[in-house]
Amino acid sequence: MKDRGKKQRDVVSWSGFFWCTLIVVFSCVLFTGFTFSTFHLLFGGNEKYQPVLVFRWQAPSRESISGEAPVTPSISIRETVLLPDQALLFLNYPPSTRLFTKEDLDCVYFSANSSLKQEPLYVDGDDRDSQIVRCPLHPRGFTVSLALKSDGKNITAGPTHSWESLVYEAMIDRDNTTIVFVKGLNLRAEKISNSSKFECVYGWDFTRPRYLLRTNVVSIAQEIVRCKTPLSVLSSPRRMIGNNSVKVSIRVKGRGIFHSIARAGLRSVRPDPPVRKEFEMCVCTMLRNQARFLKEWVMYHAAIGVQRWFIYDNNSDDNIDEVLEWLSNANYNITMHIWPWIKTQEAGFAHCALRARDFCEWVGFIDVDEFLYLPSTLGLHDVLQNQSRYGYVGEMRTSCYSFGPSGLTRAPPQGVTVGYTCRVGVVERHKSIVRPEALNSTLINVVHHFHLRHGFEYVNVDKGVLIINHYKYQVWEVFKEKFYRRVATYVADWQNDQNAGSKDRAPGLGTKAVEPQDWSTRFCEVYDTGLRDEVLRIFAKPEYQILPWQEEHEEHEQHLRTRTKGKHKGFFYDYVR
Repeated sequence: MKDRGKKQRDVVSWSGFFWCTLIVVFSCVLFTGFTFSTFHLLFGGNEKYQPVLVFRWQAPSRESISGEAPVTPSISIRETVLLPDQALLFLNYPPSTRLFTKEDLDCVYFSANSSLKQEPLYVDGDDRDSQIVRCPLHPRGFTVSLALKSDGKNITAGPTHSWESLVYEAMIDRDNTTIVFVKGLNLRAEKISNSSKFECVYGWDFTRPRYLLRTNVVSIAQEIVRCKTPLSVLSSPRRMIGNNSVKVSIRVKGRGIFHSIARAGLRSVRPDPPVRKEFEMCVCTMLRNQARFLKEWVMYHAAIGVQRWFIYDNNSDDNIDEVLEWLSNANYNITMHIWPWIKTQEAGFAHCALRARDFCEWVGFIDVDEFLYLPSTLGLHDVLQNQSRYGYVGEMRTSCYSFGPSGLTRAPPQGVTVGYTCRVGVVERHKSIVRPEALNSTLINVVHHFHLRHGFEYVNVDKGVLIINHYKYQVWEVFKEKFYRRVATYVADWQNDQNAGSKDRAPGLGTKAVEPQDWSTRFCEVYDTGLRDEVLRIFAKPEYQILPWQEEHEEHEQHLRTRTKGKHKGFFYDYVR
């Protein structure tokens, strides 16, 4: 009997074990299927990591902003960045939703006891993944958001970041590394820093370090970090598209992770670049509120051989969109990139060099008040071809002549090239025309010249062959705008007394935007009409002296077309390619 009882207890024990095992296996299968996609992202490839299981993140539902039935997901403010003079609000649109304009929105400011509204300064961008609303900086103690004018409903806001410490842009290079742009590293200009002190991190929520991918920093200099991109990110294109794509940031070892709004995104360059570039000569510039000078600058450089323009807009609030649309309709190949980041010209030029590299053999980095001038009989194509024969030439450095107000007190109606004809006697520094393929992988650049890869050198171009006319000291109403803010990272603003004797400043002017009595006659040592004469030769018609970038030109052309009943082709078409 004892043996029989023992046998029954054995049978019950094994039966219980069988059912318990079955339940555990079934539960594991369900749990694995639930977490598979997130697990694949975190542990795909050969990156070093600490194994962590993460449940798939679900976007929280948001309140509808229309008067119709709630729609999920609705339009929201993805993130906000506080600049010193304004707030940038990045909108997040669901598919097939129309983009808002400035007229649709109010900037709304909240405190514990009150709220107020103001008009947006501007709405930048026509892409649902990158549209930015710029609002006036909110008063102390208030937070900023947006509301629809149509019904007053507030738009759900995401996190807010300070500009002083932020990863703000990222792009994947052709070698599959991620180029990361960071504000607040405070590294020395033109110096490569110790990459072992930093780490690259990828994920959605940087406040939860356990759930992040970590990779090595390949190089770091100034504001640019080159990261090893996780294979799991590269192999999952759907995780690199739109507002829900994976973010990238930088961790300073021993200090923490930078706030980030940067998403690696799809490659913006061709993985297999063409042997022969589409354009021989391109130009990259960064500007703010320079729309009134843009037509002259583009038209002139097109006439001498520039084929494509990359324009980085740094928070303009003039009519730049209208001017660029006009130029585009006139068949000028112009690409505008919204670049709202203040005092980041070097980073912006590095970003532009990468974008232009697959299309352009040579790229000039000049400002809108700088004009390439060829005093000799050689054309721009001849100069570029002469330098292209030498495989080691990666950069041409061109000297600059700085022009003064030339006795004027109002902006010249025919443009800067015709109106300003008196300059200082000696050349000031230089600007560069570079081969993007020759750039050093760190992308170091300061004041318009780059560091080059091993085996490449720069050459100084003879000023009798190519010179830059820099209309730096224009009439006071134009020049005083320089006091607002300068774009270069390592150049002091005009209001600061730092580096008061630098060539980047106006000698003897000081730090106040107060017009000197003799301003109109300053910086006038040499009367130079070379470029003026060339511009009139190319563009001016004998029967009238109105140039194509003048407002009166369009009215005059319309009158001629009407008078000749459509048979006259018009001045503009005489010099368009």
